[in-house]
Amino acid sequence: MSKHEFHLDFCGRGITVETGEIAKQASGAVLVRYEETVVLSTAVAASQPKEGLDFFPLTVSYEEKLYSVGKIPGGFLRREGRPSEHATLSARMIDRPIRPLFAEGFRNEVQVVNTVLSVDPDVTSEMTAMLGASLALCLSDIPFNGPIAGVKVGLVDGEFICNPTVEQQERSEIELTVAGTAQALNMVEAGAKEVSEEVMLAALMFGHDRIKELCAFQEQIVAECGKEKREIPLFTFDADLEAEVKSKYEEPIRKAVSIQKKLERYEAIDKLVDEAVAEYETAEYESEKEKADILKQVSKICRAIEADEVRRLIIEDKVRPDGRQIDEIRPLNSQVDLLPRVHGSAMFTRGETQVISTTTLGALNENQIIDDVTEVDNKRFMHHYNFPPYSVGETGRMGSPGRREIGHGALGERALLQVLPSEEEFPYAIRTVAEVTESNGSSSQASICAGTMSLMAAGVPIKAPVAGIAMGLIMDEDTGNYTVLTDIQGMEDHFGDMDFKVAGTEKGITALQMDIKVKGITREIFEEALSQANKARKEILANMLEAIPEPRADVSKYAPKMDQMKINTDKIKDVIGPGGKMINKIIDECDNVKIDIDDDGSVTVYHMDREAINKAMKRIEEIVREAKVGEIYEAEVVRIENFGAFVRLFGNTDGLLHISKIAHERIDRVEDVLKLGDIVRVKVTEIDDKGKVSVSAKALLPKPEGFKEPSEKSDRYVSRRGNHRPDRRPRNDHPSANRRPRDDHKED
Repeated sequence: MSKHEFHLDFCGRGITVETGEIAKQASGAVLVRYEETVVLSTAVAASQPKEGLDFFPLTVSYEEKLYSVGKIPGGFLRREGRPSEHATLSARMIDRPIRPLFAEGFRNEVQVVNTVLSVDPDVTSEMTAMLGASLALCLSDIPFNGPIAGVKVGLVDGEFICNPTVEQQERSEIELTVAGTAQALNMVEAGAKEVSEEVMLAALMFGHDRIKELCAFQEQIVAECGKEKREIPLFTFDADLEAEVKSKYEEPIRKAVSIQKKLERYEAIDKLVDEAVAEYETAEYESEKEKADILKQVSKICRAIEADEVRRLIIEDKVRPDGRQIDEIRPLNSQVDLLPRVHGSAMFTRGETQVISTTTLGALNENQIIDDVTEVDNKRFMHHYNFPPYSVGETGRMGSPGRREIGHGALGERALLQVLPSEEEFPYAIRTVAEVTESNGSSSQASICAGTMSLMAAGVPIKAPVAGIAMGLIMDEDTGNYTVLTDIQGMEDHFGDMDFKVAGTEKGITALQMDIKVKGITREIFEEALSQANKARKEILANMLEAIPEPRADVSKYAPKMDQMKINTDKIKDVIGPGGKMINKIIDECDNVKIDIDDDGSVTVYHMDREAINKAMKRIEEIVREAKVGEIYEAEVVRIENFGAFVRLFGNTDGLLHISKIAHERIDRVEDVLKLGDIVRVKVTEIDDKGKVSVSAKALLPKPEGFKEPSEKSDRYVSRRGNHRPDRRPRNDHPSANRRPRDDHKED
């Protein structure tokens, strides 16, 4: 196939799609240029279904190449390795709107690879990759019910913006990513600064209008360059076997679905499934392969009965598996201060979902360092989510977080970030960790509730508490009938059509995430889900505030305390000293305090002991302090010269006390009245443009009775120009005789 190019002017920027030249052996491949952002997207499907698979093996990757932003990777090997958190989240974001658009029973392995080759930070590489992934699938011979597309939406000065620049996003009230088909939305990811449901809904619809444009563009390309779709055999149950299993086990399984307690319900259903499998295990088969296939089908037919009954009860009878009303929240319990030595701790329980959250405070130099293709190089707030297998009564893999854990952690982080104090208001690195101890639906939202309370318990002055709730949907696509559920549990999530998570404060939304299994969600369903979520959120917040009504006034006794000051940027080098000598000396003298100095002159000192902080702050103040005209000091004489004495005002700052400024009376020799180590009360009288300080002692002394200040012409002292009084010869016995006095001075 020869090279083809297609162009689109999209919201004031150019998109160019190239196909037919690069990666021609892939099932489908496109090079998408969105201004100076360039992504190569490819799609390949296996020719045959993988034997023994009972799920759709789709893999979507987002390969960040640091050369795309002119960076050499960190680390010893200096090459890209494990995907960054940003790459993992971006791949997950592309996967979610694509996955529902493959036919039920698709078992051939499909791999979509998005390689980021060039990145303009102001032109989204994530949405460029999503467009490329959809096009690669649509142009290929792989059956796919696309196209899909995605956009980012910002809200700046009351105006919605499609794919905002970095500068626009910093000023935006929302950070929304939305994806879907031309007919409906099927993926949402958002952070927001407490915006209303009405504003968020308008942003979603604005984004969908832009998605329609991108889908229409893709359809033009497919019409010209698309391959004929291949025939893919879809997995289906053996009709006779399905009828036989249903005749024996449908009624008892449907009854078991109505058992209210999760573990009892699961145990009863599992027992029936095991009975069915055991019955067919004793039959005779032509081969072990046929036996394994039949037993797997029996199990799946039983699970399909379970799913159908859950959905029927909710849509038709408005009855949920645990007996709740469709908008009813499970019992709530909120606690704080479970763990005495951590900086802040809390536990939130909602039904059979339970999360313990901890907050740890650290110095700003403990921020997380970021090494990816984004403009962000460090992160002050970290929210980590852990989901051990025991939380669902199972055994399983323990270790580094998977995509799900990273995704749930990012959602919680986005929700809580909106209410955190600024770095200037609260100069700490902040880490919250959610330990899921029990799970039956929406542990990610429970982690937000527990995280809010642990932040408050740690003394973090958040702007408002945040609560989260998960909404569900059961929909009959043939009839259009649907039911929106509040606070979905595991069974409703597993067999339902939507997982719509909403987090926010009393005032408004701070985060959204939506995944669906149907083709799309209409405006009416969004409206209903957001309204129910608002009601539930307020109910949860009331329960949380009973445990801790406001943030603690101070941080824990086990948390590092801090103090701040601002210094002149010219003084930063003085505080640090040559080779860090001065700052290391302060740290040693003050019990190993931590000191952060920013380029703008902001200084933050951390320590567990306030006295150590105060001591370090005083030392820094001494170093950066500057004398001002009119200030009075008890100064120590540190050097004596013929023309006067140098006195130490503070720190390393000296002032010149000229011989003429020591007293009202005439002084022939400085040594006659002053010696090293003497303390003299002086007043700053002048600071020249080089910063040299002149002081006076006589300015603070009362004039002797009858004393008259000599006129300039009759001054008994040598002037600064070196002229002598015409009526007086220099004294030959004075050390300064016939010598021009120095009119400048240097500090040691």
